[in-house]
Amino acid sequence: MSIASLAATRVPDAPRAGVNSLGIAKPASETRVVVAMSGGVDSSVVAALLKREGYDVVGITLQLYDHGAATHRKGACCAGQDIHDARTVAERLGIPHYVLDYESRFRQKVIDSFAESYVAGETPIPCVACNQHIKFADLFDTAVDLGADVLATGHYISSRPDGDERALYRAADADRDQSYFLFATTRDQLRMLRFPLGDLPKAEVRELAREFGLVVADKPDSQDICFVPAGKYTDVIERLRPGASEPGDIVHVDGRVLGQHSGVIHYTIGQRRGLGLTNAAAGAGEPLYVVRIDASKRYVIVGPRSALGTSIVHLRDVNWIGDGDFSTIPEAGVELAVRLRSTRAPVPALLFRDGAGARVELAEGEDGVSPGQACVFYESTQSRARVLGGGFIKSTQARSESAAPALAAIVSTP
Repeated sequence: MSIASLAATRVPDAPRAGVNSLGIAKPASETRVVVAMSGGVDSSVVAALLKREGYDVVGITLQLYDHGAATHRKGACCAGQDIHDARTVAERLGIPHYVLDYESRFRQKVIDSFAESYVAGETPIPCVACNQHIKFADLFDTAVDLGADVLATGHYISSRPDGDERALYRAADADRDQSYFLFATTRDQLRMLRFPLGDLPKAEVRELAREFGLVVADKPDSQDICFVPAGKYTDVIERLRPGASEPGDIVHVDGRVLGQHSGVIHYTIGQRRGLGLTNAAAGAGEPLYVVRIDASKRYVIVGPRSALGTSIVHLRDVNWIGDGDFSTIPEAGVELAVRLRSTRAPVPALLFRDGAGARVELAEGEDGVSPGQACVFYESTQSRARVLGGGFIKSTQARSESAAPALAAIVSTP
């Protein structure tokens, strides 16, 4: 039986008497809520909504890096202007607001790991690490120290009661759904976390911000990684890891050396442009794509689009928040849906336990799957499906029967 079929047999939770809108058995006025305020419109509206309902709201903004150089930089979060905006919103709402210096922790747990992952030939997603190690760990502990009953954020994802626990679901606004970045949330964290925007479309959130008279109502959404100025991640890596851009060979899947590169950190799986190949080296045939990166040999392996296809994904650091324990998943595997990029829809797959990790077999295969990215589990491909957890992609196996042996031979050559 598939996980989606099992889910269909569950009886929905009945409304519980004596609890407030956040599911806490207290009056709102006696329920302390810490709101993680980034200075953007989403978390600002969360604080305003909870304040209007009468909760004891405390705003906290994290200083995650030296924001002086990033002040007023558009398209990025966590900069100095954002701290100022969060403070302004808190004053407007009449709630206490604190700025906490988490710079050293953020550097150690997010930025350093980001650099190491790229040097290893992976494509990391630091927003997952930030949620996992900072916002839902260090900030979580701070909220507990402040006597909070709830930690609320402006993420677009839903949290609902599930018996004695809580479960995560994709957001109502599919274009804003952030479940991909929150797969590492644990059951213990879910008991305290709340996401008030999960059932709201973005347009309505902005309208609420105008209704509350918030200065951030029309503030643009963040786009870049907050600690990467102008999106130039290679500059950050080279500064943190001098010498990381070691030259190496660009190798075709058939074994031919087509040219040289200036460092694997300049390439990602699925990349087509900027390969640095001459027309003669690339040939006049079909376009070439980066299909594999072997950092240990400093190889950037390229091939036709057909070589990008992936049928099997191996995962590490698996987090399971579905029913039961991950160890109880049958040897025959379970049917579910997985998401391999934040911009892609969930697709059908089979999930298997694989030692300390997991193996995912894709029903149709996916192009451009990169180690370092996340593979997130869902009950089904439906728009409001439950989130079951996920893991980080450790390695992949090619779908193309012709490409797979060639790739294996290249990466296994001493």
